[in-house]
Amino acid sequence: MTAPLLQANRVSIAYPTRDGLLTAVEDISFSLTAGERLVLIGPSGSGKSTLLRAIGGFLSPTAGDILIDGSAITRPGPDRMTVFQEFDQLLPWYSVLGNVRYALRRGKHLSDDESGRVARNWLVRVGLGKFLDAYPHTLSGGMKQRVAIARAFALQPRLLLMDEPFAALDALTRRHMQDELLSLCEEAGSTVVFVTHGIDEAIVVGTRVLALTPHPGRLAASFSVTSKSRVRGSPDFVGLEREIQHTILSPAEAFA
Repeated sequence: MTAPLLQANRVSIAYPTRDGLLTAVEDISFSLTAGERLVLIGPSGSGKSTLLRAIGGFLSPTAGDILIDGSAITRPGPDRMTVFQEFDQLLPWYSVLGNVRYALRRGKHLSDDESGRVARNWLVRVGLGKFLDAYPHTLSGGMKQRVAIARAFALQPRLLLMDEPFAALDALTRRHMQDELLSLCEEAGSTVVFVTHGIDEAIVVGTRVLALTPHPGRLAASFSVTSKSRVRGSPDFVGLEREIQHTILSPAEAFA
């Protein structure tokens, strides 16, 4: 059997409050092998982003542990790269090309020539070949997210973490970005943990979907996504969408 790249072993995460510890994530376990795309979905307050931050090394579990390649995650590292929902992830004083080159020089210690070659390659692949010299303030939200995604792929992390990266985009741009991300992931064989509120997005992007309960977040169910169920509007897609919906919503909410 292939050893898992990522393991969460009975992970609980709590925050201190005036009234004591507030549990955000409780007793969650899962594993992820290289090349899988795991989507975390659940209602607000289910601990999706909290769990993602712990995988990134920005939070420590209150109980249990999270392992990457068999070693406990205790801090952020270059083996994990995060793309956030916010558009302001770019350094405003660098051009589109400069932002990706800077990350490559700092993160992978590439020379100027090599960082430029790699950065151009990924920016062209996300459709920004004509905007290499543009600055972040001149870009639309979707274009900024493309730069952030190109930067993430260029760094070739062991694990790509994405926290609702398309939530603030309009519906058409969001759908295009989902398809674009899926194509890049399949081409590069990337391993991804992706957080979303959208069931349709979870099915399109993921190979596996973990549904979390309302606060505190516990694992409610795991769903496998096949190539047939990923086709929007198909009977398999609609069936899986309904199954996930009924898992994460109350009966009243599911039929609202």
